[in-house]
Amino acid sequence: MKNTQHPPGSFGLPIIGETFSFVIDPYNFANERYQKYGPVFKTNLLGRPTVVMIGTEAIEFLLSSHMEYFSWREGWPQNFQTLLGESLFLQDGEEHRRNRRLMMPALHGPALANYVATMEKITADYLKQWEKQQEFTWFEEFKKLTFDIASQLLLGTNSASENSRLSRLFTQVTNGLFAINPLVLPFTKLGKAIAARNQILEHLALVVKERQQNPTKDAISLLVQAKDEDGNSLSETELIAQAVLLLFAGHETTTSMLTWLCVELARHPEILQRAREEQLQFVNKGALNLEQLGQMPYLEQILWEVERLHPPVGGGFRGVVKDCEFNGFHIPAGWQVLYSIFVTHRLEQIYPNPESFDPDRFSSQRQENKQSPSGLIGFGGGPRVCIGIAFAKMEMKIVAAHLLRSYHWEILPNQSLDPVRIPTNHPKDNLRVRFSPL
Repeated sequence: MKNTQHPPGSFGLPIIGETFSFVIDPYNFANERYQKYGPVFKTNLLGRPTVVMIGTEAIEFLLSSHMEYFSWREGWPQNFQTLLGESLFLQDGEEHRRNRRLMMPALHGPALANYVATMEKITADYLKQWEKQQEFTWFEEFKKLTFDIASQLLLGTNSASENSRLSRLFTQVTNGLFAINPLVLPFTKLGKAIAARNQILEHLALVVKERQQNPTKDAISLLVQAKDEDGNSLSETELIAQAVLLLFAGHETTTSMLTWLCVELARHPEILQRAREEQLQFVNKGALNLEQLGQMPYLEQILWEVERLHPPVGGGFRGVVKDCEFNGFHIPAGWQVLYSIFVTHRLEQIYPNPESFDPDRFSSQRQENKQSPSGLIGFGGGPRVCIGIAFAKMEMKIVAAHLLRSYHWEILPNQSLDPVRIPTNHPKDNLRVRFSPL
């Protein structure tokens, strides 16, 4: 007889289930239940019965070995579908594979080498501004920097006023992703987010038309020209949807990680010193290039440890499209699954002393992340690992390299650095610092 035993857990209150405790603190929500029930348990989130999966075995099952049982489109809350539209993020199966293949060249290989100089130039401009400002809130500044990089390299937009307008609009879109009030009215979070998204779409439609007539070296021009094996290219609607995703994903996550990187380096002077020494060997070797960026093993370890301890996003939703069984429990079609990055990254059996910031856990001697596949999943995992991972890592390395070589910063007193995990992970008071040249 077929096993029909659901995972342990509670559905909570009628309709809203346990949504409020999840949104208030997704880490504690999942961690407390993990301690009580183990790596798979049931709950009710955002009006749907949900199975939460934690740990490398469960995540391997979901993201790799049994991924055909799960759908991205059916998993993400309605707000995501409304705001992020028909982009790669919400596509499944053959449609996803085709579009991912078309988009890959814009974010990998030779294209990346073309992006280094622009990333460096924009970073240098911001460093000069910060030097003049001396004291500022870094999370907000990083958001401007990463958005400038994303819009110049992905869209070819060079206007500072246009970039800051788009950046503000994207902040409103982000705020709408987890809005619990589903009403679309001008004053609700979701209503404001939809209005902002519509302005973004209008802008992108103009950019796409312009690039179709006059392609340049930015990612959107590469996408305009990309063709699949049958000679088909992305339609205008598809190009606009993918551009929204690239801009959104291309600055939110890097902003979060750069902010936490600077928090941890300020908290750990000995790690900062080691990272600085690694950078000083490159100082007389001219402008940064891909080869140099590949010769920074300690900086790489630091970035992995930031991804582990402070992943920008806490987890991912999937819709269950076929009944399946995991660990002896039945997971019915029509439910949703949430996998927890936050809790998996802090499991003692993968990472001893998980609360301590220790880049050496990724050294060639220890390689704690290699003990099990899916041990480090800040950028997702399996065949659908984040398409922009190489772009994001290159950008973070460039910014970090310049900070380490030439600047000093200290965290200003009287602020909270407690993590706020939704919509993307950031310190509560956004990291106020005093900044100066070395």
